[in-house]
Amino acid sequence: MVSYSAPLDDIRFVLYDLLDYDGRVASLPGYEEAGRELADAVIEEAAKLCENELLPLNQPGDEEGCTFENGVVRTPKGFKELYDAFCEGGWNGLALSPDYGGQGLPKTLQFVFTELICSTNLSFGMYPGLTHGACNALELHGSDEQKATFLPNMIHGRWSGTMCLTEPHCGTDLGLIRTKAEPDGNGSYKITGTKIFISAGEHDLSENIVHLVLAKLPDAPEGSKGISLFIVPKFLVKDDGSVGPRNGVACGSIEHKMGIKASSTCVMNFDEAEGYLVGEPHTGMAKMFTMMNVARLDVGMQGLGLAETAYQSAAAYAKERLQGRSLAGPQHPDKPADPIIVHPDVRKNLLTMKAYNEGARALALWVAMAVDVAEKHPDEGVRQEADDLVALMTPIIKSFFTDHGFEATNTGMQVFGGHGYIREWGMEQLVRDARIAQIYEGANGIQALDLVGRKLGQNMGRLLRRFFHPVQAFIEEHQTDPQMAEFVAPLAKVLSRLQQSTLWIAQQGLKDPEEAGAAATDYLNLFALTALAYVWARMVKVSLDKSNGEMPEFHEAKLATARFFFQRLLPRSSGLFAAIMAGKAPLMEMKEAAF
Repeated sequence: MVSYSAPLDDIRFVLYDLLDYDGRVASLPGYEEAGRELADAVIEEAAKLCENELLPLNQPGDEEGCTFENGVVRTPKGFKELYDAFCEGGWNGLALSPDYGGQGLPKTLQFVFTELICSTNLSFGMYPGLTHGACNALELHGSDEQKATFLPNMIHGRWSGTMCLTEPHCGTDLGLIRTKAEPDGNGSYKITGTKIFISAGEHDLSENIVHLVLAKLPDAPEGSKGISLFIVPKFLVKDDGSVGPRNGVACGSIEHKMGIKASSTCVMNFDEAEGYLVGEPHTGMAKMFTMMNVARLDVGMQGLGLAETAYQSAAAYAKERLQGRSLAGPQHPDKPADPIIVHPDVRKNLLTMKAYNEGARALALWVAMAVDVAEKHPDEGVRQEADDLVALMTPIIKSFFTDHGFEATNTGMQVFGGHGYIREWGMEQLVRDARIAQIYEGANGIQALDLVGRKLGQNMGRLLRRFFHPVQAFIEEHQTDPQMAEFVAPLAKVLSRLQQSTLWIAQQGLKDPEEAGAAATDYLNLFALTALAYVWARMVKVSLDKSNGEMPEFHEAKLATARFFFQRLLPRSSGLFAAIMAGKAPLMEMKEAAF
């Protein structure tokens, strides 16, 4: 069993000391009652739920997995009872609309909750996670009748939701989909086709499953411009709102996967299933991106959540495992050997996980607050600035956090040595569970292309300014502070390299799109390191100011971790910068036949 305790001290530090939760979020219209006292209560109860209820089912759920028989999917033992308690406790609707039964709390608190869920039971978290995305899409794009019919039950959790995009012959290139939608003459449509890799497509947790399905009408234009979005429930809904007869949608099989085995990943067959058009015809992709962008941020939190559990487990093991003596001489002469935490390489592994985790948490919650500001702030200009930042950072969070999640779980397993490779310790499950996050909701290479191909040039670079300007302002404000010098100078250097890289990609990419494509992944990672350097420098400033007050050990550790990040991790930016500036030639000059 892994070791995990919700990192409440660090979460509070980021929310209240670093990011001013009360000033930025609790002051927004509709969130006035969600101040620190309520936020603390929610986070503390969420931590208890995750530690005491989700975590104990994680490893057994992985070992049992989902089962499929005669079109029926059964989740592992205990999942149904946990799901019922989860919904009855109001957790499913934590940040969803109060107009339809949700609690309407800030999205920032949902981000915190998502991390805790992913740290303790990612497979379980997939089920409510998919429903949240479907609810967001319906609330924004559904008709009043559709929202009244589906949202109350989905927000409660009695009904769940999915998004059905991928087909056997197309994943990223959704313009190739073959699923058809034929008008039935009564205002509904007959949906026919097969979707694959559908998370939570079939299970025994909820009374009904509401699928959001991409399909094409008979008169649809070619490509992605011809895609429409449809609601296709597993069971039709009667006029009184109760569950009616079975619709023409069935699970054909479930996938046998590397990880997240307690989450059902389904092949879904639609055979003239009754569906309802969401919005106007041929506008499905834009509507589905509402759901996908939320999902991409959630997937980024999956990487962070798993990385946190890997770190805590590895740190606990390193303090207990006796092996060898310190290179500086015995540190525990009363014991037959020193704990492995005395060894520099073990410390490097632990500090790498810790530094990335704490930086990622700060970055994620900075963006989470921007999500709330973009939705609730009364000033349209402020809403736009926040929305721009979220759009810019979404591919970075999805890609970098999930790459880190996989690397951190592997690093954690390495700290355990041979024991990490054995199932009973739980570390190998973290590795297996983490791997999918780099692939689904748009593979990480696609995220990099989204960043350089869409976000960089959008609105004449407006999105970039939402990041560059506050970072530059922070540098200028603190560059003469001697206590901040060791942090501000490398931040200024990496920002300059990021700006140079941005200009180079903009210039070269206009002449040759392959140049932008060749630089994309390295550029995204350089951007991520710069963003982490920014939030780490901000955390340093807060901890320096508080180091003589309460929790001095916490702030001392924060400063030590920051120094490790700036001296041992941020220098990786030099290699990324060099790779970007090398251009496409090293990648593209080799002939295809030589591979």
